[in-house]
Amino acid sequence: RRNAASYRRTRKLLRVKQDPSFAPATTETKDHIIFNPPPSVPNVYHTPSKFLPQSDPRRKLYEEALSASKSGARAPTEKTSILARIAAQRQATQVNAKSLKPVRPEYEKQYHLTQVEIDEIIRLRTEDPYYWSRVRLAEKFKCSQFFVSLCVTAPERAKQAEAKIDAIKDKWGRTKSEARLARSERKKLWGRDA
Repeated sequence: RRNAASYRRTRKLLRVKQDPSFAPATTETKDHIIFNPPPSVPNVYHTPSKFLPQSDPRRKLYEEALSASKSGARAPTEKTSILARIAAQRQATQVNAKSLKPVRPEYEKQYHLTQVEIDEIIRLRTEDPYYWSRVRLAEKFKCSQFFVSLCVTAPERAKQAEAKIDAIKDKWGRTKSEARLARSERKKLWGRDA
């Protein structure tokens, strides 16, 4: 509920001085459309070449893009359908996938570890699983963390992590634990047909 103080504050904020710009325009007698596009960052494609000086590099970029789009798609004739024109425009503006750089550098899988090195991984992991984590072993032997997990596991470390999670779950109240139980039940139903 509002108190007197908050009500007064709200009314004070809403009390705005009248201004002539608040009233409807007197010059326009009928309804009209006001075109006021949102401000945006200037783009090479939206800057008309008429406003660019001859020495501006954007003029050259604009002409290259225009010529590439014209040469990429065959000009649709008058008889072609609207869908064909749209498809031709899309094809002209699409970037060739082969020209794009790969997301990550390409590499070949290496099967370089010998049985001696695998035994060394197992020995280090069993001696001190906290220092020789999967990440550290993978960096040392130049292999993946998944490969390290295939070679050797650290059950005591897994038990400790599970105990840590159980300690957190013990602090949960009835509502949260019931909600998590309901969530796990819903996950079981995901695989079934409805």
